[in-house]
Amino acid sequence: MNLTPREIVLELDKYVIGQSEAKKAVAIALRNRYRRSKLSPEIKDEITPKNIIMKGPTGVGKTEIARRLAKLVGAPFIKVEATKYTEVGYVGRDVESMIRDLVECSVRLVKEEQMKIVSSKATATAERKVVDILYDLKKSEKGEKPDELFRQEILNDLREGRYNDVHIEMTVEDAPKNMEILAGGGAEINLGSIFGDLMPKRTKKRKITVKEAMQYVINEESDKLIDADAVNSEAVRRAEQEGIIFIDEIDKIAARSKQGGVDVSREGVQRDILPIVEGSTVMTKYGPVKTDYILFIAAGAFHIAKVQDLIPELQGRFPIKVELKSLTKEDFVNILTMPQNAITLQYKTLLLVDNIDLKFTQDAIEEIAFIAAEMNASSEDIGARRLHTVMENLLEDISFNAGANIPLTTVVVDRKYVKEHFATEENNRNLKKYIL
Repeated sequence: MNLTPREIVLELDKYVIGQSEAKKAVAIALRNRYRRSKLSPEIKDEITPKNIIMKGPTGVGKTEIARRLAKLVGAPFIKVEATKYTEVGYVGRDVESMIRDLVECSVRLVKEEQMKIVSSKATATAERKVVDILYDLKKSEKGEKPDELFRQEILNDLREGRYNDVHIEMTVEDAPKNMEILAGGGAEINLGSIFGDLMPKRTKKRKITVKEAMQYVINEESDKLIDADAVNSEAVRRAEQEGIIFIDEIDKIAARSKQGGVDVSREGVQRDILPIVEGSTVMTKYGPVKTDYILFIAAGAFHIAKVQDLIPELQGRFPIKVELKSLTKEDFVNILTMPQNAITLQYKTLLLVDNIDLKFTQDAIEEIAFIAAEMNASSEDIGARRLHTVMENLLEDISFNAGANIPLTTVVVDRKYVKEHFATEENNRNLKKYIL
C-alpha cells in the first residue's frame, strides 16, 4: 500500500489516540521502505531501516502503534518480550527464535493470500465432493426426480447453509503430529514431516458436520493448488524486506549497575540481540534469512533503568528515540469515543447479544475519563488499560443480570449512575481484582 506519512498517521489516528511524535516516527520509517523499494539494487542494498525505540508508561499505545502499522501494509509482524530471552548457555529462548517466528508469520500471510486466489476452484471441488456424499445419504427422498435435478437441489440447499449441522462420514488424512526440535545452529527439524514423508499417507473415517467437511476439503484442495515452494520463497523475501519485529520490555534487560550478578546476564542478552539487529543470517526451516532490512521497534517504560543503560552498541542500532506521554482526561474521553474499536462500542455490541441496548451520555463519558485519570495518578499508571478496570466495575451488575430471554431493554449510563458506582473507597479497592 502506497501511503504518504501523513496518510499513515491519519490511519493510525483511527485506533490510537494522541502520541503524534511516535506515529510520525513510524510513518516515516514505513514510507522509507517504499522509497527504498524504488531504488536501484546497488543503492538499495546500502540503505537499512532506522530502528525506533519507544519510551513511555504501559498502556499508552506503544504496541498498538506497531501492530496497526504492520496491519496497514500487510507486513509480517511479531511482538516478542525481551525478558523471555536469556544469555547463550542458559535455559531460555534463543534470540534467533524471533526471526524464525517472523518467517512463520510471513508464511501464514502469503499462504492466506494464495488461498484466497484459489478459493473459487477449491470451493467448487469441495461442493462437488460433499454433494456426492449427501446424494448417497438422501437417495430415498429422490422420488421420481432425475439425478441432475436432485443434485442441483442439494447443491442449492448446501450453499444456503441448510446442511451445515448435518453429520456425514468422510475419509480424512491421519497426519502425524508435528514435533519440532532445535538442531545444531538453531535450525528447526519437523519430526512429523520427516516420518510423514517416508511413510504412505494414512487415512481414517470421521463423522463431522457438513460445514466442517466443506472447510476441510477447501483447505485440502487449496493446498494442492498452491505451489508450496513459491509460497516459502515469497515468505522469506517478505520477512527480510518488509518484516517488523516489536521488542517489548527492553528496559528490563538494561543493566542498572556495574556490580555484576544479574546485570551481567541482562547485558549478555543485549549482546545476543545485537547481531540480529545489526544484520546477520539466521537459519530457519525455510532457508537462510537475512536480518539486515527488518525494521526493529523496541519499547519499554524505563521507570528504573534509562535508555542510556543499554549497551552503547545496541543504542546505536536504535537511532530514533521517541517518548510517549501519559494519558490525560481528554485522551481518555477520546479513547472512549473516537476509535473505530472504541471500548464503549465494544461493550454496547457485547450486551446487545443479550438484548441490552447500552447508551452512554456525554457527561458519563467525561466522568469515566476523570475517574480513570485520577486512579492512574493516585496509584500505578497503567494507561488506557485503566479504562477496562473502570468499565468492568461500572457494568458488572448489568452484565450479570443480562440474558437472551429478556425483551430488548435500553439502559442509559449517565454521570449519576457512574458516581453512584464509584462513591466509596470500597468500590475503588474492589477495582483491583480486574487489574491484569
